[in-house]
Amino acid sequence: MKKGGAVYIMTNQNNTTLYVGVTENLLKRIVEHKTRINPSSFTSRYRIKKLVYFELFHSIEEAICREKQLKSGSRKKKNDLINAFNPSWKDLYEEVKDW
Repeated sequence: MKKGGAVYIMTNQNNTTLYVGVTENLLKRIVEHKTRINPSSFTSRYRIKKLVYFELFHSIEEAICREKQLKSGSRKKKNDLINAFNPSWKDLYEEVKDW
């Protein structure tokens, strides 16, 4: 049986820097970003701690494909996607932490 996957977008407090990622375990990965488990990583250096967008998939391969699409898109396309999904750019961690 294949594992599912998720693609997600996180940002910093002022919504000035975006990070697009993919994972098999969304909750675990978000906690890793929030706790700065790897202090030298991009997300730690830019204080990326706010989950503003995510999509769930049946397989990690589908999620990886979507991640590549999102990463190749412009900042405007990412902003538009977030605005349609989460217009207030609130941290969605509270919605996923009880999964």
